[in-house]
Amino acid sequence: MTMIQQQAGKMGHPLMNLLRLNGTPILQQLQLEEKLLRTSSDNWCIINDGTDTPAIVMGVSGKPSQLLEIGPVLQDRVPVIRRFTGGGTVIVDSGTVFITLICNKDAVPGVQPYPRSIMSWSGLLYSEVFRGLGDFKLRENVPSKPSDKSKAMERSNLLAFSKFELEMEEAETVYLLLNKEGRDHTEFICRLKEYLPRSVFIDKTVESIETYFSVNPTNMEAIDESQGAEFVHSTTLLTRQELEEASASQPKTIGVSV
Repeated sequence: MTMIQQQAGKMGHPLMNLLRLNGTPILQQLQLEEKLLRTSSDNWCIINDGTDTPAIVMGVSGKPSQLLEIGPVLQDRVPVIRRFTGGGTVIVDSGTVFITLICNKDAVPGVQPYPRSIMSWSGLLYSEVFRGLGDFKLRENVPSKPSDKSKAMERSNLLAFSKFELEMEEAETVYLLLNKEGRDHTEFICRLKEYLPRSVFIDKTVESIETYFSVNPTNMEAIDESQGAEFVHSTTLLTRQELEEASASQPKTIGVSV
């Protein structure tokens, strides 16, 4: 038994493996999360400080023809990823901070395997981070919010994924169609850097997690060694052909010529 495991037992907190990344491509991160959710019984927190390559991430049931300005996407060769969970379509880049919690159900008693219950639980973790900074809450259909989130449930694990915009580039919002209320991306996503420095936000998040878990820092090498066999991911990168076919089904007034 390691020292951290001994401390976890003494404190009565479950063990949480903490992986901190910097600029890891979002496709690689999402595929790692899918693998851990479906193959590991441990608790994980993954924090990725930005993604070096800007990309568009869609939910598992998202349709490019209904969600994207495909002309500009093709013209600028922006990667489009279909993730393994539900949720909205978002643009991510170096200004985005990603925080994912993957927990065994036994480690979070009282949390039901339903999206609203998982979101309420993860909201408790962030309540201390945002204390005193205004009405920042993880909830649906708010006028202004610091993150987009997706939830997933497996037989033994729960996942809560959130992306926080620290320095969103307005120019990149040309790749998304207007949402159903007629507002563009910048109208309902705010920049957290106006309220909290990037490093402080990450540190405060880790501190909040430490009130519920005994945190064990780890790295990609240790994960690769412990997980072993290859895993077939459902998180995929859409091909140019798929995007061109979606573009052909859009009204001619949408997007630009390519």
